[in-house]
Amino acid sequence: MRLKVNIILLLIPLFVTGQTLSLDSCRKKAYNNYPLLKQFGLIEKAAEYNLSNANKNYLPQLNFSARATYQSDVTEIPASLGQILSQITGRPVTFPSLSRDQYQATLEVSQLVWDGGLISAQKKNIKAAAEAEKQKLEVDLFALNERVNNLYFGTMLINEQLTQLNILQHELAVNFKRVEALKQNGVAQQSDIDAIKVEQINAHQRETELKSMRKTYLQLLSAFTGTFIDENVIFEKPALPVLIDHPENKRPELLLFLAQNKLYDIQREAVHAANLPKIGLFVQGGYGRPGLNMFTSEFSPYYIGGVRFSWNLSSFYTQKTNLEKLEVGRKNVEVMKETFLFNNNLISTQQQNEIEKLKTTLKNDDEIIDLRNNIKKIG
Repeated sequence: MRLKVNIILLLIPLFVTGQTLSLDSCRKKAYNNYPLLKQFGLIEKAAEYNLSNANKNYLPQLNFSARATYQSDVTEIPASLGQILSQITGRPVTFPSLSRDQYQATLEVSQLVWDGGLISAQKKNIKAAAEAEKQKLEVDLFALNERVNNLYFGTMLINEQLTQLNILQHELAVNFKRVEALKQNGVAQQSDIDAIKVEQINAHQRETELKSMRKTYLQLLSAFTGTFIDENVIFEKPALPVLIDHPENKRPELLLFLAQNKLYDIQREAVHAANLPKIGLFVQGGYGRPGLNMFTSEFSPYYIGGVRFSWNLSSFYTQKTNLEKLEVGRKNVEVMKETFLFNNNLISTQQQNEIEKLKTTLKNDDEIIDLRNNIKKIG
């Protein structure tokens, strides 16, 4: 039987008893057994850590610093001023000089009040990036279905080929006996018997090849699904898909493109937020020489508290470029999406036409199978 007929046989529903295996169950088992699935948990855990770190930016921030310096010069009050004051007061007036070696240790506590939405944008970016990574995994796992399909239908095809090969071997055995009887009656030649023997040897070799191939397919399918599948398992034949004029495309690639575009939107928010001013409160305590009083040379404690306003205006230099880079990335995603839809539509059209062609020939193939079975029974 031709290869095309064998493929068509895969679409013919069978009703059998005993242990069966369905394509859907193989896909689910392969999905759950595939090592790549573990990355979903790793991505979520990494996102949790990153979100936790981002939330800590709202907590009071501590900064400790210490320094020791030696200056070539220090601020001094002119001695002439002391002399003038001495003449006025009638008492000697002198001013202490500052030490050229100075020491300072400070501890600052700062609390963010407003950051222009930068932390919020960072948290959104973390979530969107994790979602895009998980959706990329879904695309990779979807490709797993094709590999399972090839093994599943490949095994079914081999089973059908073996069934037809058994029928052929039975026919060859019957023909061999008939030709052998004809030879004894002087009607047939030894070459006729040899020709049938050649066909029998070829059929036996083909049977060995098919069984070896089926064993390999079953081993691979067992590895993918994580369950042992022996040669006696009956493979269920999936029903023909129902054709519709405008099928809804549910491929995971489209969700990946959507997640990537959302990520670019959030990154744009982060660029704008990074260029806004920041407002915070701070309290700084220190101990050093000199303290806040510059006219004392003794070690003394001190503290400073207030409101801090900061605005990095130089970030506007790169804002336009960063936004243009994000727009280029978005356009690249759109091109990839259009290319995917174009190729997917071509494949879908080809598959639908092939299914229609197979459906029109099913009746003829059913008749061929029945005729071969009748020949086997008569023989």
